[in-house]
Amino acid sequence: MPQQQKIEQLEKTNSRFKRVYSEYTTMSKELWDYENSEEISVTDDFLNSIKLQTDYLEEEIQHWLIDEKNME
Repeated sequence: MPQQQKIEQLEKTNSRFKRVYSEYTTMSKELWDYENSEEISVTDDFLNSIKLQTDYLEEEIQHWLIDEKNME
């Protein structure tokens, strides 16, 4: 099963995954906006904290996807 289908299936069947994935997509978008905006000024510490949290969420998502793959 392709990765996007796995994500969609997990979103339907696992409320925790859905919450984590939603938070990850929101934070990733905000991070991209902060890094690429000339109008929004934030500190490097703030950006680093968002990057770190996004990395943790991504790692958690990857674990779910790996576990799902092993269950097939």
